[in-house]
Amino acid sequence: MTEDRAPLGVLVAAVERALRAPSVHNTQPWRWRLDDGRVELHGDPVRHLVATDPDRRDLVLSCGAALHHLGVALAAAGWSARTRRLPAPGDRWHLATVSAHAPGPGRGRSPAPAAAALSRAIEERRTDRRPFGPEQVPRWALDRLVAAATACGALLVPVTEPGARLRLDEALADAGARQRFAPGYAAELTIWSHRWTAARDGVPASARTVRGTDPDLRSFPRGQLTDTRAPRAADDASVLLVLTTTGDGVLDHLLAGEATSAVLLTATSLGLATTPLSQSQEVAAVRERLAAQVLRSPDHPQLVIRAGYPGPAARPLEATPRRALESVLLRT
Repeated sequence: MTEDRAPLGVLVAAVERALRAPSVHNTQPWRWRLDDGRVELHGDPVRHLVATDPDRRDLVLSCGAALHHLGVALAAAGWSARTRRLPAPGDRWHLATVSAHAPGPGRGRSPAPAAAALSRAIEERRTDRRPFGPEQVPRWALDRLVAAATACGALLVPVTEPGARLRLDEALADAGARQRFAPGYAAELTIWSHRWTAARDGVPASARTVRGTDPDLRSFPRGQLTDTRAPRAADDASVLLVLTTTGDGVLDHLLAGEATSAVLLTATSLGLATTPLSQSQEVAAVRERLAAQVLRSPDHPQLVIRAGYPGPAARPLEATPRRALESVLLRT
């Protein structure tokens, strides 16, 4: 290892922070490998939701979020990440290789304030499926979220016009209706939302939405596979954000995942609550509908994110569980 490379302990600590990244149904569909001072990120085919995510969009986007978390953790420790995306064309599961280097001659290893803020947000971020409060998200905050996505090679479109918001709500409801009758979807949803008590993956009961308070949210089954929903709370001032890319290949999905992480962490650092709505990307007809009727753009929708301020009586959410480091990290 060259002198400017990060030591092994720094890489291991960064991978451990990356495990806090969000993933579809909290499947955590990643594997990590340390080799000669580099970190490899691989998708985990065992955790691929074939019915929900037939073309691996969710999986790759989830891994992209973990990749961005890794970079944030390294930056917060004073190291600069160099990332090769899709480095092995013959291996569709090898998504990225990262090396960490000193930031430059004569530079200290004190993290920049922005990196430190995002690093703190890794531990503070939660997926919040509860109704949000009545306070509007200000334009300056939306601009910060848009800039975070742009820095990662994606676009973020706040859907604030009432007609466009209605069409987006309808598209999300359509996605849910289509998925309910897709072969295997209900089984996957049940498996990943009904884990045993000590499980370190899946959606815990405390985080599930069974009787929805927002028509945009995915409803998780209790005893039977029902989907009862109530209208959005009248004082919920949440805004929906559509994350898009100019292309629609695996690299675009990976970059969209990195942008998702950047947006969620930035939102957390601003005191906003967020909910990624992955069902928007899981149905091809709905993606096309979003592009044509909501965005009116040739860009490709990759994810919808709900953002807003927590309700005035909202209590802090517990962190959802994560798999142990030793179960996802291979050292050579």
